Amino acid sequence: MLLKEKSIVMKKSIVGIFVLSLYSLFLTPSSAQSWWGASVGLGHEQPYTDLPAFDLNTQDANNQLVPLFLSSEGEYMWSDGAFVFSAKDGGIETSVPMERVKAGTTLREAYMAAQAKYFPANGQLPDTLFFTMPQYNTWIELMYNQNQEDILRYAHAIIDNGFPAGVLMIDDNWQRYYGNFDFKAERFPDPKGMMDELHALGFKVMVWICPFVSSDSPEFRDLESKGYLLRNANGGTAVLNWWNGYSACYDLTNPEAADYFVSVLRKAQERYGIDGFKFDAGDNNCYASAPLKAYDPSATNVDHTTSWAKIGLSFPFNEYRACWKMGGQPLVQRLGDKDYSWDAVRQLIPQMCVAGLLGYAYTCPDMVGGGQWAAFLYIGEDAFDQSLIVRSAQVHALMPMMQFSVAPWRILSPENLAVVRRMAKLHAAFGPYIMRYARQASQTGEPIVRLMEYQFPHQGFEACKDQFMLGDKYLVAPVVDTRLEREVRLPKGTWRDDQGKRYRGGKTYRIDVPLERLPYFEKIK
Repeated sequence: MLLKEKSIVMKKSIVGIFVLSLYSLFLTPSSAQSWWGASVGLGHEQPYTDLPAFDLNTQDANNQLVPLFLSSEGEYMWSDGAFVFSAKDGGIETSVPMERVKAGTTLREAYMAAQAKYFPANGQLPDTLFFTMPQYNTWIELMYNQNQEDILRYAHAIIDNGFPAGVLMIDDNWQRYYGNFDFKAERFPDPKGMMDELHALGFKVMVWICPFVSSDSPEFRDLESKGYLLRNANGGTAVLNWWNGYSACYDLTNPEAADYFVSVLRKAQERYGIDGFKFDAGDNNCYASAPLKAYDPSATNVDHTTSWAKIGLSFPFNEYRACWKMGGQPLVQRLGDKDYSWDAVRQLIPQMCVAGLLGYAYTCPDMVGGGQWAAFLYIGEDAFDQSLIVRSAQVHALMPMMQFSVAPWRILSPENLAVVRRMAKLHAAFGPYIMRYARQASQTGEPIVRLMEYQFPHQGFEACKDQFMLGDKYLVAPVVDTRLEREVRLPKGTWRDDQGKRYRGGKTYRIDVPLERLPYFEKIK
């Protein structure tokens, strides 16, 4: 059977759809290509087989986007702007012509060539604490009730339960309103004292922010008078619909507005002792809610996402969940909020691997157990599966970053809490190794977390989504379902597992994986 690659499709205004026969290669099944790219949030769908139309300018899949496709046979396709794409029978169809380059014969060669040309590493890193210690976020425990008393209680519980101190993120609704960066006095009687106490416990502290501004506020009137807000089609101040309602929004394509925003954040840092910021919102679909006029008249939805991401370059402690074309930059990324479900646990590995393939080496796999608050709010005690939290923590443990939100000591038995605590300490123990590859990523662009196909090309790993490589040396094979065993396929070579047992590679092994075990294999020859 012959496989024909999909022709590139270009939309031409309202006239219709024209097929550009830019290439029409016939491939035998043995040389058929597998394709990855475009969306981190669609990582679990990759390599692509069949996917309905997805618009990079208006859809974000709750995550980072890059106009890039990479193949297992060493090819890449790139477009400077956003486009619509779909997949059918493993082929990719796009709404614009894309540059297509044959860079080698492997996925790694395709990636290294594309990143060197379009998003090279800039030699800088986010703060090293992100990689060497776990992170903690107050969202699941407090949701919109962020307050000084409960935040301090959460932080003390981390230490009291034997977890290592690291980055602590105070989530949404700590500030008086959007666009203002003062703590709510009724909930935070002494915010500077709170920061001092958190620092004394060993934490670096970040706070949640967004690019939106509440209307009918002093900040709104001041920013409007300066011309620092996005405008609507009629020239008035635009009001955008996002998940927390309707708000005005900074026009960060305006360099003066961007500089002003950074200065406001620095003043908040100085006043309270804040170490950095969780930069939320800024998704391309937020800007799609209304026609916009910006300082940069050519700016599209994704360009506003990029302008928001550039603010984070001024702060070594930063985190983003949505980005556009910012690979190779010292920005911490996080996978989109996941449900409390086994399907969500299974998505973590392929999405993290695709994040690396799109240039986002410094990525965190959401929060242990999931960051979707509604899932935890409505789970009944009879439906709660502690093993899901344990297995999720095991996936996180040997990723570049590990983030907790739901308090393990609140929801787990002493035995399961001990396992999760050990995973947090395992992550810290691997800190020096992870840092070695983080520094390498900052110099070469090489991913920290790698697809099996990336590291071991043409050994039949194209569809492998439940094991990954951490750097060159460690193959990590967590359990991502309710079973207490799994199959592990080892590439050629000699391997030693977490229990000291040696294996000859090039074979598949079935191993026992009780709940307390995270299987990983060190390549020793």
